[in-house]
Amino acid sequence: MSNTHTSQATSQAISQVTALSPLDGRYAGKVAALRPLMSEQGYMHRRVQVEIAWFIALSDAGFAEFKPLSAASRAYLISLVTNFSTEDALAIKDEEKVTNHDVKAVEYWIKKKFKGHTELEAASEFVHFACTSEDINNTSHALQLQAGRDEVILPGLDGLIAKLREMAHAFADVPMLSRTHGQTASPTTVGKEVANVVVRLKQVRERIAGVHIMAKMNGAVGNYNAHMSAWPDFDWEAFSRKVVETPAPLGLGLTFQPYSIQIEHHDYMAELFDAVARANTILIDWSRDVWGYVSLGYFKQRLKAGEIGSSTMPHKVNPIDFENAEGNLGLANAMLKHLSEKLPISRWQRDLTDSTVLRNMGVALGYTALAYQSLSVGLNKLELNEEALAADLDAAWEVLAEPIQTVMRRYGVQGAYEQLKEVTRGKTVTAEALHGLIASLQIPQADIDRLLAMTPGSYVGKAAELARRV
Repeated sequence: MSNTHTSQATSQAISQVTALSPLDGRYAGKVAALRPLMSEQGYMHRRVQVEIAWFIALSDAGFAEFKPLSAASRAYLISLVTNFSTEDALAIKDEEKVTNHDVKAVEYWIKKKFKGHTELEAASEFVHFACTSEDINNTSHALQLQAGRDEVILPGLDGLIAKLREMAHAFADVPMLSRTHGQTASPTTVGKEVANVVVRLKQVRERIAGVHIMAKMNGAVGNYNAHMSAWPDFDWEAFSRKVVETPAPLGLGLTFQPYSIQIEHHDYMAELFDAVARANTILIDWSRDVWGYVSLGYFKQRLKAGEIGSSTMPHKVNPIDFENAEGNLGLANAMLKHLSEKLPISRWQRDLTDSTVLRNMGVALGYTALAYQSLSVGLNKLELNEEALAADLDAAWEVLAEPIQTVMRRYGVQGAYEQLKEVTRGKTVTAEALHGLIASLQIPQADIDRLLAMTPGSYVGKAAELARRV
């Protein structure tokens, strides 16, 4: 068998165990929603969409040389987009073997689809008219990112926010010992700690959703040079804006970029990738915290029949979903940060360093989507262990040194902080010792009684109220 045939056979036989990328192997099913959007087929699909939208718009521009298309032709053209298939993508790849140019291959494939349609054949030279490849590529990338964000990333994030909000409300009143610097600190509630994450994610979710997905269609260096040579009196900028901003299928439903070099500058991409990376960083922080709470016994994990936690230790139930999420979020951010740092940089009016990098947008979003799924699975396995939480609190009476000395200071008791430091710092503190100190204080009896009634579990401030507010 020749090397070519071997290569073809290998590519056709890619499976869960032969794929080089785990996104197309081990985790293929978990990122299936992104595949039609961010794969090369998805890229080709969007290129066809852009070419068709531009072609139909040209027919409506009022040029004597290109009359408005019939309803039948329009329906046929739109069907090329709507019914785009893997077979179509492979046919374009066959064209590329001849042209050695991926955008030209799309143009030729479309023209071949005009065969037998007299009206379309007569107008075939208006396919890709006055366009540079980047007019098609940047709009296609924008459509890919818009779909990936709106159909996969935001729904995944929304699912996590909804689950965490549910947990914040359910556990709003469950007291928990805080740990600052890894040491016991003023108590909180489980719900309040979850609420902190909800608020952070809601804020960054707005940033992700608020990024304007930009696109330009202005020729080889952004000046409509070729366009003006054909029809110098036509308002090409207004025409391009209309194509870019008109909703699909007659337009692209994006935000018009009026200034560019040969490529759209990719600044919006950097903004989007940075926002997604920030969400991922928040979730890395949360994954590590949950891992720690599982380790402390604050959370137990529901068992799955047949699952094994260790090959030698039968008792283990590992927090693998949060570990997987942390790892994949880190991989995603490594790529997202490179994308955001590299893509806005281009030598003079164009270099090709962005082209191969852009083909990895789906990989960065794929690891993000994978991590969101792992977190969702992990969160749904958690069961609160209130006994462990209560036991930790009952062993930490020293945390009440803070309210005692604060009340003492209210009434001007000199050296309040120092007195409590002497009694509590580095020592095992008992309820009896604290109660003895409280009873001896020269402060109003009502405040003495209030302090005597206080326990580590009741000293949570507004935590429950804050947890319910998100």
